[in-house]
Amino acid sequence: MAKRKASKSKVDVVVPGNGVAAYGHPEAASPSRPEIGAQAHFKKAKSPARYRYDSSLAPELNWDGQNPAREEGEALLRAIEEATTLEEAKAAAARLKALSRPFLNWTGKAERRSFDVPTLPLFVHERLSTRAILETLKGHKHDRQMGLFDEVFGVAERVLSDQVLRAYEFEDNWVNRLILGDSLVVMNSLLHYESLGGQVQMIYIDPPYGVKFGSNFQPFVRRREVKHNEDEDISREPETVQAYRDTWELGLHSYLSYLRDRLLLARELLHTSGSVFVQISDENLHHVREVMDEVFGAENFISQISFQTTSGFETKTIATLGDFLLWYARDSTQTYVQKVYQEQEVELGEGNAKWLMLPDGTFRGVTAAERRFESSIPEGARPYLPGDLQSQGAAKEDQPFVFEGKTYRPGANSHWKARYPEGLERLVRAGRIHVASNSLRYRRFASDFPFQERGNIWTDTITGNFTGEKVYVVQTNTKVIERCMHLTTRPGDLVIDPTCGSGTTAFIAEAWGRRWITIDTSRVPLALTRQRLLSATFEYFRLQDPQRGPCGGFLYEPQGRTKNRRPVGPGVVEKITLELIANDEPPTPVVLVDRPERDRTVLRVTGPFSFEATIATAEGLDEDPVTPGIQGEQHQDYVQRMIEVLRRAPVIRLPGNETFSLKQIRPPAKTLSLSAEAVVDSATLANVVDEIAPQPGLLRDQDPVAILFGPENGPISERGVREAWDEAGLKHYARLFVIGFGIDPKAREFIDRAGKTGIPAHYLQASMDLQMGDLLKNMRSSQVFAVCGLPDVDLKYAKASDRWQVELKGLDTFDPATMEALHLAGNDVPAWFLDTDYNGMVFRVRQAFFPRTGAWENLKRALKYQFEDSVWEHLAGTTSAPFQDGDHGQIAVKVIDPRGNELMVVKRLERTR
Repeated sequence: MAKRKASKSKVDVVVPGNGVAAYGHPEAASPSRPEIGAQAHFKKAKSPARYRYDSSLAPELNWDGQNPAREEGEALLRAIEEATTLEEAKAAAARLKALSRPFLNWTGKAERRSFDVPTLPLFVHERLSTRAILETLKGHKHDRQMGLFDEVFGVAERVLSDQVLRAYEFEDNWVNRLILGDSLVVMNSLLHYESLGGQVQMIYIDPPYGVKFGSNFQPFVRRREVKHNEDEDISREPETVQAYRDTWELGLHSYLSYLRDRLLLARELLHTSGSVFVQISDENLHHVREVMDEVFGAENFISQISFQTTSGFETKTIATLGDFLLWYARDSTQTYVQKVYQEQEVELGEGNAKWLMLPDGTFRGVTAAERRFESSIPEGARPYLPGDLQSQGAAKEDQPFVFEGKTYRPGANSHWKARYPEGLERLVRAGRIHVASNSLRYRRFASDFPFQERGNIWTDTITGNFTGEKVYVVQTNTKVIERCMHLTTRPGDLVIDPTCGSGTTAFIAEAWGRRWITIDTSRVPLALTRQRLLSATFEYFRLQDPQRGPCGGFLYEPQGRTKNRRPVGPGVVEKITLELIANDEPPTPVVLVDRPERDRTVLRVTGPFSFEATIATAEGLDEDPVTPGIQGEQHQDYVQRMIEVLRRAPVIRLPGNETFSLKQIRPPAKTLSLSAEAVVDSATLANVVDEIAPQPGLLRDQDPVAILFGPENGPISERGVREAWDEAGLKHYARLFVIGFGIDPKAREFIDRAGKTGIPAHYLQASMDLQMGDLLKNMRSSQVFAVCGLPDVDLKYAKASDRWQVELKGLDTFDPATMEALHLAGNDVPAWFLDTDYNGMVFRVRQAFFPRTGAWENLKRALKYQFEDSVWEHLAGTTSAPFQDGDHGQIAVKVIDPRGNELMVVKRLERTR
């Protein structure tokens, strides 16, 4: 696989005193990415990337003026006629033949010859490391926090000018990545900002199955029980209303367009030896395979794998017991594949156990009583199967062979498999000759190799989360992804999952020492994955070369043997074959890739990883856009689309049970900063002002309101909000509504203070699904915009110990499904994080809290002698562990609300006199 030059960082670092290890990847690096604090100044913008489809001729090869491929077809015919070499003619002919293949057509495909994707930078929002959290909490000390993060991540704290002007120019240590954004945009960024084309070894895609296009998945999961490392037992993780929603404007047609676009970019990312797996159900399996044939080429199809997900259920026809994987290679002639084996049970009377070789040298068939386990086979008996000792093709000379006084010859047009005569004689001495009625056969003992290669039918995948309760509605069994990873990757290879879901691909990649990137358009799956990874523990596999990390490979030890050569421990199994015995060669060692040597004295945790997002530069509408894709007509199209969405979902619900509808939603006649204006359609439906979020004034019928839409791919800046608020006040609007996919913390603070000195302002979080544009169907209006408050945080200083502590009091939010204002207590939020030395650029998770869960229980048990119980109590509650001042004199608290929104508040560490 393509690798970058090695760095000098440590690889397999064990934290002193607590025996905790995490894998690193020193032979891989990644270009430095700017941190979120630099987004307002980022200048290295790039134009959108255009991807063109290969034109295809219709199956009947129409040569009329309506066929867009006619010109290309005629050009290829000319190329064949004018070719000067046979190779040139063959290449043109192959291209013409590909054009003439039947292809799948759907609405909009023929008209869409290319598509543009915004080329957006990836900004780092968070840096996370279980090891760093544990070290920070050790003794409640702060002394090495900044140095520790630099050591763990291999990323120096760079000044703003370097992040703005020289982003992507430095090389940092490799860090695994959670990325928020549309998978199409993220993969395009990886290609054009980071040059990851041809660097990915495996891509696993588990898209919506495209079956129920109007369905919604359950929004929340509230489970209290947590079991160690089980897919189905991550508790209290908020599920999303819109994650993996199968809502597409043209049903299957839109679904196929969605899939083809992403497969095209996936192909560009794959290494020449790489593979892609697409998980799909039987309903659209045939369509997806045709699309993959078109994108990757039918010649690069490897296998269609079926895996069982249920043991069966009652049906009028026949039960569907599983789903499918479509496996395609980037280039089937160069695909990397390593065999995966399963242990083969010895069934007397079946397979390699139909005959018995007895200790006295005699042999006989397995009896019916032995087959039914009514009697036992004699002690020392070896089950075997007589195999063919002849191969097709006549020998150049006669090959008579005398065995036990009788002469045997190979059949007509055949020869002995073993070299004649010395190979046959070695088989005799090894006791490998079985006498049939009139021929010799080879004894293949069941113990020769007690394993068999796995095929493309997997029936052992109904265990685990498919037979228990799932944490995520579209969750894949770990065995399925694990097996794909063993088949097509080595330790240290890069794996990408554009459909994060519950994070199983990232979890398995971490478990087996692969590098990983996982992507999702919704914050909720990423929030779930973040907790899952932070609190996970893994088995420690010994490394062949610790300085190289997993890339150097795992250690495998020869297995101990019992009488039937069953595996006793991890490692290597000897395989005995006819050819090896006949040629007097030693057994062939076979590595069981899923059984490396383990060190049970070391506890391994997730290595460092980052949380990133495709966020463009924040901007006011009067500023010159610095990010292509939000300028000119394209920006106006975006604003008009948002206006249309607001027209279809005009009901606004604010904290305090204030609910009203808007009408006459339109662009302002003249404006410098505003996106739209509207009037209140009717009197407030529920003008009850409560103590949670008091409103300075109530809206009345026909009151005019102003609206500001944030950038399509970026956060709303403080400057943009200030200018819109000033204009709204001067024009005597009653309120300002700010709607966006993200907002700068300072802009959010300004909105919360606005009503004290002028007209009230409110921030509404837009659903990330809206970024899917015209592919999205009409949603329920209550699921388009959500209102969230800021975390209520109490910061305390203890003079005696010179330590600070943070307590999360609660969070104000609004449930659009029930139309109720809610106040969540601090111990009722899914998760919250603390950066005790916030630098204003990136959030470094130094303490991570999962209230009312046992997320940290496994680490607590493993490290019970290293940490006080109070530390774990803090991490499962609402009060932080004590900490000292940092260099930057401020902290940041980030709360994950039940719908996956991230809400952050920054506090200065100021001692009162």
